Amino acid sequence: MSIRKVVQLMVGTGRVAEPAPQRPEPLPDRPAELNGTVQIRHVDAGSCNGCEIEIANAFGPVYDLERYGARLVASPRHADVVLVTGVVTHNMQEPLRRTVEATPRPRLVIAMGDCARNCGIFANCYGVVGAVSDVVEVDLEIPGCPPTPDAIVRALRSVTGT
Repeated sequence: MSIRKVVQLMVGTGRVAEPAPQRPEPLPDRPAELNGTVQIRHVDAGSCNGCEIEIANAFGPVYDLERYGARLVASPRHADVVLVTGVVTHNMQEPLRRTVEATPRPRLVIAMGDCARNCGIFANCYGVVGAVSDVVEVDLEIPGCPPTPDAIVRALRSVTGT
């Protein structure tokens, strides 16, 4: 196909985009301090990186989670939410606990993905301590292996209240 035909096809098609995600119901026990904006510290406690790819997609240009007030931060001291992916391994048990303790209150802990919720396919493996709820208190769970960017956006929008 020639370049001219490709350009004509592009111009004739116009802009194609997915519809905006539906507005979720906010969490009833969401701290009032989190209205409209939320700072998220992500912790990989032992995942296969499938969830991390979907987090990148949720914050990418298509889903653009930042437009709803969610932002990834590098320090737990700046965070409102700790987003945990993967099963908790023996080596990550104490760092996860310390990260959650370093996050100022009020804070929320979100277990993202089936591994974080119930160990998924890694249940009963020798290097696994357990699910995130076995190590720290969890406020919200996002199901899926891995969860879709749309599910991540819905869950985090329920936290921000937007």
